[in-house]
Amino acid sequence: MLSGADLRRLRRRAGRTQRWVADAVGIPVTVVSAYERGHRQPGVEVATRIVAALGHRIELVPMLDPEVQARRLEDVLTLADALPFRARPLASARR
Repeated sequence: MLSGADLRRLRRRAGRTQRWVADAVGIPVTVVSAYERGHRQPGVEVATRIVAALGHRIELVPMLDPEVQARRLEDVLTLADALPFRARPLASARR
């Protein structure tokens, strides 16, 4: 997720104080401070609200576990090997 340094950098770039962020998001200023110092980690919902309040957005991109991806690829390749193959002449050879 976002590190405390990232949150602090975004806040400072936006020219906002910790108090402003806390009021905009509806959390105590001590919590914002703890996030920025790395003593606490905001959940996805709170991090999204903080980032949105600062004029940015978070885009979550779901990713599969590499082991799951490997198994799926293996399944596809196994199915492809099982398909009957009949060689066709190339388009340039048919002319």
